[in-house]
Amino acid sequence: MAETAAEKDYYRFLVLFFNCLLTFGSYFCFDIPSVLQEQFQGNLTCPNGTHSNGTEQNGTVGCVEGLGMTPEEYNLLYAIYAWTNALVVIMAGFLIDKLGNRFGVFVFSFLTVLGSSIFALGSHFKGTPYLLPLMLTGRLLFGSGNGSLTIVQNRITAFWFKGKELALAFGLTLSFSRLGSVLNFFFTQQFESHFGIQWTLWGGTFLCVMGFLSAIAVSVLDRVGMKQLGMDGVIQQESKKVRVQDVRRLPLRYWLLVLTIMFFYNGVFPFVADASKFIQDKYPGYSQQTAAYIAGAVYDSSLVLSALVGILIDYVGLRGVFAVGCAVLTLPVFALLAFTFVPPLVSTIWLGITYSFAAASMWPSIPLVVPQATLGTAMGLATSVQMVGIGLSNVIVGRILGTKSSELKIPLWRWQQMMVFMLANTVACIVASVSLNIVDKKQGGTLNRMTKRSLPEPPARQPGDTAPLLSEEEGGGPIN
Repeated sequence: MAETAAEKDYYRFLVLFFNCLLTFGSYFCFDIPSVLQEQFQGNLTCPNGTHSNGTEQNGTVGCVEGLGMTPEEYNLLYAIYAWTNALVVIMAGFLIDKLGNRFGVFVFSFLTVLGSSIFALGSHFKGTPYLLPLMLTGRLLFGSGNGSLTIVQNRITAFWFKGKELALAFGLTLSFSRLGSVLNFFFTQQFESHFGIQWTLWGGTFLCVMGFLSAIAVSVLDRVGMKQLGMDGVIQQESKKVRVQDVRRLPLRYWLLVLTIMFFYNGVFPFVADASKFIQDKYPGYSQQTAAYIAGAVYDSSLVLSALVGILIDYVGLRGVFAVGCAVLTLPVFALLAFTFVPPLVSTIWLGITYSFAAASMWPSIPLVVPQATLGTAMGLATSVQMVGIGLSNVIVGRILGTKSSELKIPLWRWQQMMVFMLANTVACIVASVSLNIVDKKQGGTLNRMTKRSLPEPPARQPGDTAPLLSEEEGGGPIN
């Protein structure tokens, strides 16, 4: 019988191309505040129309015109994103199971467009009481869409590449997302210097619209391809509905793994959110643009290494060992930033490398420690706990850095306290990951075997007992 178009490799990779574009724009948008932190916290007006990038000149600090946020209010933009994400991802998993991938990809990509639009609109109300509520509302809607969109993206990838280049496909989707982050750190400051903060935020919205158009393309390709394969609706038929009682079936190793993930990411994301401002405040001679480049090096490393590291860990195993190693090797990063004047690029590249290995070793370990029937619940719950932790960390960092914006330059002692807080999270990550390895060894050492040897031969499946987000041979997850 003639091979259908949907069975050919080019069709699968066409689906993958548009699937990769789903989150390119939203990841670009997510860290725009990090690059423009000085503008978000800048003065509402500057005397005599003079502006600077905030670097010291002739012993004084120049005026930066901006939205007038305090450090606490600025960090709240990241906290509300994380908390909303934490609440929505569990409900999103249920909705996707019940209504299908095509419903999910449309709704959640639309929420990123709506959220980024309201966020950009809020910037036009600077100096009024409407600015912060509008921008927080925008980040709330944006967060409710972006995290859930990643889950749908992974499910579509798993369906089309199950048993065929799955590790490569997951690596490419993550790389495209990180490409959005990297380009943000390279170009956003230059764009803002020419067009202003309002048009910069609307530019981010335009990229989210491109993601929405990609969602339409993915929906059409997915529908046509599944019909040609005679499998229309198969994911919905096989999906296990998310049930609250499934939480009771999750083992101790899972909870230790969730804590390991949470504590590691508590150090990475809140640091990146404030890194550009930190570099300018502590290290002399760095412009806002250069500081943004250096902060973005965390994602540069991830962009380059994600696919290669995933394939390596699939081959050698040792996921538990890598989890401990990543946490231990992250300790010097925050120590260097807090107490030395070693060039910050060393620390951000270093953190990017450990982050790449952590993402590739921690998230794909979840399918190895939970029953297959509870995998969807486990992934959503792990993402939720991770986001709760990140949100709390953003709030704590905001309190540490100050509640007033009277000083354009945040004192060094406040930055040191922030880095000590990051060190504390990393130490907690080491404790959780070591405990994870101890428990795992007592229960057969599953995490430290190669993936293909970690799992028994799959028994005959029963309807409703599969988790289409992942195959049984290779794990993946919302590797943020």
